[in-house]
Amino acid sequence: MGFVETWVPVTGAGRDGVRGILASPGDAVVALDFDGTLAPIVADPSRARAHPGVAGALRSVTPFVRSVVVITGRPAALAVEYGGLAGLPGVVVLGHYGAERWEAGELSAPDVHPGVAAARGALPGVLAAVGAPEGTWVEDKGRSLAVHTRRTEVPEEALELLRGPVADLAAEHGLVVEPGRLVLELRPPGVDKGAALTGFLREVGARAVLYAGDDLGDVAAFAAVEKLRGEGLAGLLVCSGAVGDAPVRELADRADLVVPGPAGVVELLADLGEAIRAR
Repeated sequence: MGFVETWVPVTGAGRDGVRGILASPGDAVVALDFDGTLAPIVADPSRARAHPGVAGALRSVTPFVRSVVVITGRPAALAVEYGGLAGLPGVVVLGHYGAERWEAGELSAPDVHPGVAAARGALPGVLAAVGAPEGTWVEDKGRSLAVHTRRTEVPEEALELLRGPVADLAAEHGLVVEPGRLVLELRPPGVDKGAALTGFLREVGARAVLYAGDDLGDVAAFAAVEKLRGEGLAGLLVCSGAVGDAPVRELADRADLVVPGPAGVVELLADLGEAIRAR
């Protein structure tokens, strides 16, 4: 079966998005989250690596579309390393929700928000004062700080315990909190995947986009595509649902298509490339 028969969006807007991408792939952007979309979710983020089929799937589409862009909360250089993206021409990585940009081997980034250093120093005391359970740990991303509860005995309860104190700390230092799957990330305001995606699409003059994500941080990108559809952009919104785990409900409810985790994203991209070549 062809791409259109295999991947059937549940919404009319999604079907319009598929038609727009296939009708003029040179005007289309393929935009992708990293963790949970290109790489399986793991307990230790430093061990995350892209699904083994990612490189081949990206090579199947990059020659035909306007651009492929990876938009992630990770530092751009780490996404490039963990994704094996350095050798893939035509791939741009926007790290730290768009604050960093990696392209053709070059990394550009603004100065780090001063509130991050202040929060870094205060965060251990905040966690100790609130009685953060064993297994709570902080991932220092350089431009942001992520408090993870996945390793605790009851991760959801630990997340709720920490939500208020972490939000207060962020506000005290001019930061905001980005919630995710069993993680609270303190980051500078004014940067999110929606703003990063919108800016990139306008920069390259895209007329169609496929965006795939898996978590609450991708809601802003979904909202951006929904808004741009009103301006005539053809958009396909894809939710990557973790295998063996329910997808993030808020994202799945807004998606045109739900696929089974990174393996499903790889298959979708490979089939899209084949469909474009067969035009």
